[in-house]
Amino acid sequence: MRRRLGPAALVIAGALALAGCGDSGDSGDSGSGKAELSAGSAYMPQPVSDDMAAGFLTVTNKGGAADELTSVTSDIAGQVTVHETVDGAMQEVKSLKIPAGGRLELKSGGDHLMFEQLKSKPKEGQTVSVELHFAHSGPMKVEMPVKPATYTPKTGH
Repeated sequence: MRRRLGPAALVIAGALALAGCGDSGDSGDSGSGKAELSAGSAYMPQPVSDDMAAGFLTVTNKGGAADELTSVTSDIAGQVTVHETVDGAMQEVKSLKIPAGGRLELKSGGDHLMFEQLKSKPKEGQTVSVELHFAHSGPMKVEMPVKPATYTPKTGH
């Protein structure tokens, strides 16, 4: 039981510490009323198909307001769609929520990105550039390294 509470306790402690830190900007409110997003753990398994690929990453929100990932663009694909996985079945969605003080994890077997109509097939060792678009925050560019098709990230994705 302690292992499950440990990470949650760290998230809560981090959120409380952030809430205690005032925004150094000239804003009149507490500074925690907006999302503060960052992305990490991004990767794309080398596609096995000529026209589709998956992408995974984690978006962390250290801010006091929730946001949503609404779309993704990339020069390598005709379109990039956002999918959630429910009961083992994937379905395209218009957005995925990023809770205040929480994270959105896009991972194999779960929520993920689908790169469709690939203009070229990325190879292991290359990097794919993507731009994340959100409901409330500005766009964010992310470099996504191409990993082996069988790549499995270490724990703590």
